[in-house]
Amino acid sequence: MSLIDPECVRQLLDSRHQDATLVYVRGDCVVLPAAEVDDAHRGLVIASRDEVVAQFPDDGPTDETLEAVATRLDNIVRDLGA
Repeated sequence: MSLIDPECVRQLLDSRHQDATLVYVRGDCVVLPAAEVDDAHRGLVIASRDEVVAQFPDDGPTDETLEAVATRLDNIVRDLGA
């Protein structure tokens, strides 16, 4: 079972916040502006939108690349002990 799926990645990419970050909170991926991530959740930040966008080709994400990025982010969450 994936903890981070392509829909989580889409939510991050589609966020209206320029400084959007993906945070794993209580079993869910949550997209928040970086300024709203408090000290208690800073260690649960998975990636910023800029970090994720850098993993896509210049022509944007495809279903395959969304899946690949979601898998990488899922591994990060698991490494954090989720």
